[in-house]
Amino acid sequence: MGRLKSGKTIVRTQPTCIYQEINKKRKGSPLIASSPTTYPEINKILELLYSSASRVLGSQLVGMYLYGSLSGGDFDLETSDIDFLIVTASTLSDKTIAELESMHHQIWKSGLKWAAKLEGSYIPKRDIRRHNPRSAPCPTVNEGEFYLDKRGSDWIIQRHVIREQGIVLAGPEPKTLIDPISPEEIRRSVVGVLHEWWFPMLEDPSWLKKHGATYHAFAILTMCRALYALKHGTIVSKPASARWAQKELGERWSQIIERALATLHDKLDHGLFDESLDLIRFTREQTRKV
Repeated sequence: MGRLKSGKTIVRTQPTCIYQEINKKRKGSPLIASSPTTYPEINKILELLYSSASRVLGSQLVGMYLYGSLSGGDFDLETSDIDFLIVTASTLSDKTIAELESMHHQIWKSGLKWAAKLEGSYIPKRDIRRHNPRSAPCPTVNEGEFYLDKRGSDWIIQRHVIREQGIVLAGPEPKTLIDPISPEEIRRSVVGVLHEWWFPMLEDPSWLKKHGATYHAFAILTMCRALYALKHGTIVSKPASARWAQKELGERWSQIIERALATLHDKLDHGLFDESLDLIRFTREQTRKV
């Protein structure tokens, strides 16, 4: 739902030569699918990630999954990230977490095109089945950083997306690991994310303003997705929710949403800062009716 990292705890270690070792002799089980996506360069980084994680985690590795735009069918080569989840058998030791950070530093240095676009988490099996806001922070990768992060309200949504749309790279089907998420749980999660991340921008929009046109468009499409979820109790892609919102919300919002889609497509500034705040404000009003 567009929530960015928060409350992170950075873990600092000295990198090791994991990438060079992998090049010398590949070990560990291969991915279930040799071509899990239609993009060869993305498949290459996924293979490296899985091989590397297998070496570090060993028997702790339960499964690895893709979700987000790659599984939802709205992946954009210019703007999308590679969202992954690795499920572990239990909570990882400090030593293993440090090794994972070293591993990711080596992946970032690999020179592979999509290395910097990896975004994901390492989560114990017991914490993936159902959401527990009191669970310990998990190793997380986002925007070229490795840190420990607690699971917020957005994790209910991510679990739903992984369960229903996730691509299995290794391990069991996600439906065997994740309990069903009810429409009411999804609505509560969406409201939680809105209150945790988006609505505070109405009081202090400085962060949103300085992040530019692409993020203003992203905010508008995220509000479309939130409004769709509040009405239907499920999650669909941003393009699908944008098309729904254009029909549902009337001509004014339809034109603004069209400009947001154009901004993401052509990377031009269509002047959407005020409009993004207006739609966040409109969404806040709608949540009060739920």
